[in-house]
Amino acid sequence: MDECIFCRIVKHEAPAEVVFESDSIIAFLDINPLNFGHVLVVPKVHSNDFLDIPIDLLDELVHVTRKITKAIVDSLSPDGFNIFSNNGKAAGQSVFHFHFHVTPRYKSDNFKFIINLKKYKDGEMSNYAQRIRRSIS
Repeated sequence: MDECIFCRIVKHEAPAEVVFESDSIIAFLDINPLNFGHVLVVPKVHSNDFLDIPIDLLDELVHVTRKITKAIVDSLSPDGFNIFSNNGKAAGQSVFHFHFHVTPRYKSDNFKFIINLKKYKDGEMSNYAQRIRRSIS
């Protein structure tokens, strides 16, 4: 995974402004932030996306993401925050090493999620729910 920029950051072979590091997780400022203080929380083990992360690491990853979020709120006093993850190219993932974004938000930041909400037609909602329930193991 030498070509993965996050793997290079994990190995301290690429520069990053690290705000937290443990044996299994590293968190650093995004070089192209939505707002200043935007942090990426990254497992040190290479995992392409959310479904690729070892399950035993997921709990720690969420715990650290919460710790980072609290530090952002305490130190930067944003009006709110977003925690998100893009998984797959269609979802906007550009670095294929799983990570959480923690982004401080401000009333004046003029950043909007442009969404086009859908409406289920008669029976479609039940059909989708059945398909998902059948796949849950």
